[in-house]
Amino acid sequence: MFTALVCGAVVFPGLFYNFRKVLKYTFTHWSDADVVSVSERLVSAIHASLATAAGVTVVTSCRDVMTDSHWLVNWFVLFGAPYMANDIYAMYLSRYHTQEARGDSSLYSGHSLQTVKAFLLKDWMLVLHHLVLLFIFLPITLFFRRGLGDFFIGCLFTTEFSTPFVSIGKILIQLGLDDTRLHRINGIIVLLSFFTCRILVFPFMYWMYGQQFGIPLQRVAFHLPLHCNVGNLVILAPQIYWFNLLLRKANRLYLRQKGGNRDGNKGRPKTD
Repeated sequence: MFTALVCGAVVFPGLFYNFRKVLKYTFTHWSDADVVSVSERLVSAIHASLATAAGVTVVTSCRDVMTDSHWLVNWFVLFGAPYMANDIYAMYLSRYHTQEARGDSSLYSGHSLQTVKAFLLKDWMLVLHHLVLLFIFLPITLFFRRGLGDFFIGCLFTTEFSTPFVSIGKILIQLGLDDTRLHRINGIIVLLSFFTCRILVFPFMYWMYGQQFGIPLQRVAFHLPLHCNVGNLVILAPQIYWFNLLLRKANRLYLRQKGGNRDGNKGRPKTD
């Protein structure tokens, strides 16, 4: 298992470093903020794709949702741990260079406790999400499950399915393609995949547990230990918050495009 941790520690920081080098050389007109932001998104998309593949493999391999096990669960948890730490650093670096590009006077002295504090205040929920996965989810998965519930861990891996599409949307905006049909189609995929794999996956897990033990879906929560229900709520709550943000953003884009089309049609003669 130590091999998985070392592999992750090499792969994800290595990808981030090399993407920054390649993008800086390829898109010479991009700022450091642009390069770091897109590099972060690319690494995030790769990690999410691997997590989804691992999750699907585990879920389809487990017949008994409680007792069946798969070696990929513990291996990928350790492999993905360095990604979480690297992504916090990448998010900080992206925020730092973005503020620097805007001429924030507080950054003139370079990296400092002040810049770290500003980052944590701005992106506290994402940072907390990563830290919870690192310091709570990882130990529970490796040491406290007693080999049970690999199926459910696999389901949680698949919640990353929407992340590559979120990353694609950010990259399309970076490339100036935010007013294209491709961006709109990708936005629809983001909403559908996020709702399916990050929200509906929780009732799906409860339903599968009920199917295993002959319990109606509405009664499953009462047959589970309190800490299981609390843990699921802790993971689900930010997903609902982020989905709400995605819906608001989609609505703003729709209204903006609708307003733009209306303005573009002003003064045109009717062609009945």
